[in-house]
Amino acid sequence: MAHRKAGGTAKNLNDSNPKYLGTKLYAGEKTNPGSIIVRQRGTKIIAGTNVKTGKDHTLYATKEGVVVFSSKRKTGFNGQTKRFKVANVT
Repeated sequence: MAHRKAGGTAKNLNDSNPKYLGTKLYAGEKTNPGSIIVRQRGTKIIAGTNVKTGKDHTLYATKEGVVVFSSKRKTGFNGQTKRFKVANVT
């Protein structure tokens, strides 16, 4: 009886690929048209002047300039005010 017992299977060893989200160009950095400023899930940062939003909520520049981040307050239908971060290219 020189054989081994059957080894069990290992679970939870798989991992998904990294998505490389986050800010790609910070405030004060120069940008070209089409360059990605922020990759995000959902619109945590909204698009301002000279910035557009892609279908996966990616923010990208439409003109050449310098990236500027600011904040904006919006009042909802229920009267609550929320602060949003806004990405601009000036």
